[in-house]
Amino acid sequence: MIWTDERVETLRKLWAEGLSASQIAAQLGGVSRNAVIGKVHRLKLSGRGRTQTATPRQKKPAQPTVKAPRPAPAPRPAPSSFGATALQTQFDAEPLVRERVRNEENVVVPISRNLQLIQLNERTCKWPIGDPLAEGFHFCGNDCAENGPYCRYHARIAFQPASERRRVR
Repeated sequence: MIWTDERVETLRKLWAEGLSASQIAAQLGGVSRNAVIGKVHRLKLSGRGRTQTATPRQKKPAQPTVKAPRPAPAPRPAPSSFGATALQTQFDAEPLVRERVRNEENVVVPISRNLQLIQLNERTCKWPIGDPLAEGFHFCGNDCAENGPYCRYHARIAFQPASERRRVR
């Protein structure tokens, strides 16, 4: 939509008359309400004209009225604390402790062979032990199965059945 000088003048006139952006968009045609608002903002048109009302209301003579007393407002609870409390956590109950149920039959914790990265091959367990940035970092190094990178023990840790993962969450 291109704002021609004629359309801008029409916009200024209608805006000064007090029409809404939707009404101006309808009269201009081919322009959205948001486009009108954007153009008004760019033109810095601030003062709005008054909308015309049919006729000024005439005052009627005041008649005495009896108003019912207002009920007293209910007291608001006082805030429990002041200051920045948006990130303050409040715990109503003790945390739920979930026990991890594992089938521990025939699980033998292997003794690590303490292999370095250059000593690993396709038949050794690649389970990292320790902090990689620390001096004593090493890999498990025990014999692993044909189908994975870890020994039987570390494979059970790394690859948990989906049903057990859902239960832990």
